[in-house]
Amino acid sequence: MAAPAFALDKAAVQKLATGEADERSEAIAALVAEGDPKAAEFLSAVAEGEVQVAAGRVLVVKGGEAADAVTGEKVDPVPEGAEDVVANNRLRREIEGALAAFSLLSPDRAVRLAAAKSLAGGADAGMLALVKKALEKETDAEIRPLLELTAAAMEMKSGSKDERVAAIRRLGSSSSPNSRTLLAEAANDTDEDIRLEAQKALREVQGRLAWGERAGLLFAGVSLGSILLLAALGLAITYGLMGVINMAHGELIMIGAYTTYVVQNFFRSHWPAAFDAYLLAAVPMAFIVSAAVGMVLERVVIRFLYGRPLEDRKSTRLNSSHGYISYAV
Repeated sequence: MAAPAFALDKAAVQKLATGEADERSEAIAALVAEGDPKAAEFLSAVAEGEVQVAAGRVLVVKGGEAADAVTGEKVDPVPEGAEDVVANNRLRREIEGALAAFSLLSPDRAVRLAAAKSLAGGADAGMLALVKKALEKETDAEIRPLLELTAAAMEMKSGSKDERVAAIRRLGSSSSPNSRTLLAEAANDTDEDIRLEAQKALREVQGRLAWGERAGLLFAGVSLGSILLLAALGLAITYGLMGVINMAHGELIMIGAYTTYVVQNFFRSHWPAAFDAYLLAAVPMAFIVSAAVGMVLERVVIRFLYGRPLEDRKSTRLNSSHGYISYAV
């Protein structure tokens, strides 16, 4: 008779159900390395409190029905005296990371991208085998660099000296802020070769990130300056040409911002596939709607104030304070 073929690693399943904290972490890493979708189902069951142990046998119990966690064989009836497998917060976090790693093998690009972004923020070194497996199959230009960064970060922590040096060089060609953090840690390593290589890579990454930070500061300055310029021009034109004191520009700026928000929600509801391009439609719509509201105000309110002398200081003060309130809002 042929020996039974286990779907999952029996020892890993047993450790995850009954072992100590470190043994459970090792078991999760072993199940992740298998890359079997059934391992993901078992880990999810552990996190949801659907795993029990009876007479040394690990069972997945759902809806009053039990099945052997290793073989998938149904167990009927559910053994009496079965004890629940309790997942503490640490175990839940590790399982969440493992499930994210399994998502790297999903046929859905959006799922793989979300998993890659999640792991790029920090992943357990035990998931390296699955990340490399996903990296071999991944061809997407956006997902693949994230996986390469994640794999390099894992090798930085647990690989051999040669693997760590190779990982440092890969991180040195990255423009991610996470790379800077990892390289900064390696720059204080006790091994001189690793320390020198990390310092060199860190200088390269900081140089690239510095240009991005300068560009961000320049954009923020131009953005803020444009708002102040619009406010100043509005006051100069309305008072200088029309003789009307009006500092209430905040409403029109707010109308443009709200129009952008409405267009964003419209794309999310009706064209989710083109959501990333919503800004191309939102910017001109913000100008159009603000201009339309401005023309209505000119027709309904401002045109009746042309040539009207300033009545007293009190009215001037009130109109000006209205503008300050608008800016505050």
